[in-house]
Amino acid sequence: MGEVLSVYVRIILEFLFELYVFCALVTLRLGRAKHFALKVLAGLVCIAAVALGAAFFYVQFGGVVWGRAVVYLVLFALVTLHARFCFDEPYKTVLFCCSAAYAAQNLTYKLFLFLWGFGEQLRWYDSWGENFELYYRIIYYAFFIAAAAASYFLFIRPLVRRLPGQDVNFRMLAISLVVLAVTIVLCSFEDIFFADLSVGREGRFDEPVYFVLWQTGNAFSVVCCAVVLLLISRTLERSELAHEVQYLQYEVRQRAQQYEISKDTIDMINVKCHDIKYKIGALLAQKGVPDAADVSDLYESISIYDTKVETGNTMLDVLLTEKSLYCEQNGITFSCMAQGDKLGFLSDGDLYCLFGNIIDNALEAVRGLLEKERRVINLVVKAKNGLLLVQEENYFAGELQFRDGLPVTTKEDKNYHGFGTRSIRMIAHKYGGELSTSVQDGVFRLNIVFCLSDERTQQNK
Repeated sequence: MGEVLSVYVRIILEFLFELYVFCALVTLRLGRAKHFALKVLAGLVCIAAVALGAAFFYVQFGGVVWGRAVVYLVLFALVTLHARFCFDEPYKTVLFCCSAAYAAQNLTYKLFLFLWGFGEQLRWYDSWGENFELYYRIIYYAFFIAAAAASYFLFIRPLVRRLPGQDVNFRMLAISLVVLAVTIVLCSFEDIFFADLSVGREGRFDEPVYFVLWQTGNAFSVVCCAVVLLLISRTLERSELAHEVQYLQYEVRQRAQQYEISKDTIDMINVKCHDIKYKIGALLAQKGVPDAADVSDLYESISIYDTKVETGNTMLDVLLTEKSLYCEQNGITFSCMAQGDKLGFLSDGDLYCLFGNIIDNALEAVRGLLEKERRVINLVVKAKNGLLLVQEENYFAGELQFRDGLPVTTKEDKNYHGFGTRSIRMIAHKYGGELSTSVQDGVFRLNIVFCLSDERTQQNK
């Protein structure tokens, strides 16, 4: 019974503790089930009880590869079931997280053995005597804390940030599980095989060849676990990029549809208001109206809707006219100087999406400003020295943070906002352009530079 308790405390519970630490780090942003704390506590009690049975099994069959592998596979499965019980997420997502946690745990442990083995082989720890176990535990847990922190910042934090809302790729999950299963079996074989060859303590060998083989096994385990973590991280990164591209493509299509609607609406407003102006003018000329001031105000109000921006590009004209009307109605000064005829190389959908996002982002920034003199948007599109420059400036309130050269959205729902500037950059890159953004003295500046090749120049003529 003493041996069982020793295995239970020193091997089984220690392994579970380390695995749960990494599980807690990986599942930080998962949706929690109702009565989360109660479920966590109840699950821990149940697994601690089952783990005692695993300790009995370990003592009886842990001396063979299949027995030891079964213990760790069963414990991993139990932890996964416990996590599924505690989180309101698909089992596939929970299994994905637990796989990452196990890979991080095993990587940490095997990396420690790899480094520890050199000191053991060189007899650095012989002077510790009866304090060996104490010093070993202190060093191991100090290393564990440092390695856990490093794993979190290198692998886990990017994973946690991308995980919410992602559809886990089944193929990559299967590959990760297979690699982990192989690692568990190989580690079990390695532990049993080299335990018989070691002298006195684990990691100490009389024959250098045994030490080299043991270290090779540790290094292989470290590499396998690192590969699993990279696979998981890359899978989520690709899934996130695919989702983003789909959203941006959808936005381009929506912008194209919006253009058709806006064009018809503005054309209708212009025709009607143009006719009304002439009818009012005719009435004033023929019959006269006593209250001419009221009619003049009406005439001026209607004239607002008869203003049509002309840049030389029909698509851009419709968009800028629409935005000008909005600015006029909301007390925003919109200044635009655009050589629209130079934009012929952009498809209609991309052009509408590009400038629609640029102006919408500026409107969102100035709309909340209280000072009327700061509610200003300047847009310039001009060709110069074989380049086409798109420049936009606007005031803004508060502070802007930048990531990857783009301003980070200030909205709480970051899963569905912040695509505007990324859409702008995607379209700019599609046509060989470069986007840059900057902030100075409370003014946000956006610049896009396109190269006007000979072919584009001819196209614009």
